[in-house]
Amino acid sequence: MTFPVIGVVGGGQLARMMAPPAVALGLELRVLAEGPDVSAVAAVAKSSVGDYTNLEDLTAFAKDVDVLTFDHEHVPEQHLRALVEAGVNVQPHPDALRHAQDKLVMRAAVDRLGLPNPRWGAVSSVEELREFGERTGWPVVLKTPRGGYDGKGVRIIDSPEDAAEAAEWFTGSALLAEEKVPFTRELSALVARSAKGEARAWPLVHSIQVDGVCDEVIAPAQELRAGLPRAAAEAALQIAEELGVTGVMAVELFEVPDRGPGFLINELAMRPHNSGHWTMDGAVTGQFEQHLRAVLDLPLGDTSLASGVVVMKNILGGDNADLYSAFPLALQAEPAAKVHTYGKGVRPGRKIGHVNAIALPGDTTAQVRERAERTAAILRDGRDPRKETS
Repeated sequence: MTFPVIGVVGGGQLARMMAPPAVALGLELRVLAEGPDVSAVAAVAKSSVGDYTNLEDLTAFAKDVDVLTFDHEHVPEQHLRALVEAGVNVQPHPDALRHAQDKLVMRAAVDRLGLPNPRWGAVSSVEELREFGERTGWPVVLKTPRGGYDGKGVRIIDSPEDAAEAAEWFTGSALLAEEKVPFTRELSALVARSAKGEARAWPLVHSIQVDGVCDEVIAPAQELRAGLPRAAAEAALQIAEELGVTGVMAVELFEVPDRGPGFLINELAMRPHNSGHWTMDGAVTGQFEQHLRAVLDLPLGDTSLASGVVVMKNILGGDNADLYSAFPLALQAEPAAKVHTYGKGVRPGRKIGHVNAIALPGDTTAQVRERAERTAAILRDGRDPRKETS
């Protein structure tokens, strides 16, 4: 029996974390990596170094795989369509993926589906930006439609006078202007859908951002108003169905208790997502296994919580340059914490791993959060914050 070969474009940590479930399922995972030392290369049996913006590199990589999927959304759309025309099984399909690649396309689709959007508009000049701000009120959020992530490509414009400072952003293509939403917290609805149309949703989570980067995730989100988790899951599943998404998709949300169903849609990601890393240890089926199942059109796994509460805490580069040197202290301090590292060099603020903490019998949510934070802090700084304050 020959098991399928899955090709992943991009060699980051998401591709790396697809490797263990691929091995468990007997699948072969191959990676088109940006360089020989990127995160995923050490985790897979076969990788190629190539440029994801070069059609020849993509074509050569895709030649011997059964399905092509992605670690990121930055492959040019015209190349993806050329691959499909050449008979490559691209999942998700370019028709769906373009909604995660272009925020203007995404906003228009959310409107078309009748789902709750912030007030938004396409602006091509400082004057159009000012006109948008006068209609919706200041401040305004200005975004580049393509390429932005982790707070990059986002600018807050506080007043008509400040709009002139964004002049260098206008280079001929329209930008996305949005109202600055007065949200109470950020939520994330994670779903998966197969090509046959089977779809499943994980519990709605609370995503805590620091400087535009996901710092912590609490699953499930606590103290939500009645009906909000169901409404958010239904919205995410509707997007996946209507846009023909295959694989994992994250729908990032703003919680706004006084508007619509209690949330507005922020952004889409059509791949495994930072807000879903908790599922690796905290759900019956993790997002990386589910993504592989979905792109192969296999039956999807159960998405139930494995514990009452799960907390994911990112490990960001800090004072400790030798991550492994802190393992003995971290693992002894919190034996119930699960550490996942990305094989990256340490730089201040860089995502180099994450910790998952699962509620033990009798734990409160605060205790689970403290366990995750303590473990991540030891790895980041090389010392135990609890001992320093005791």
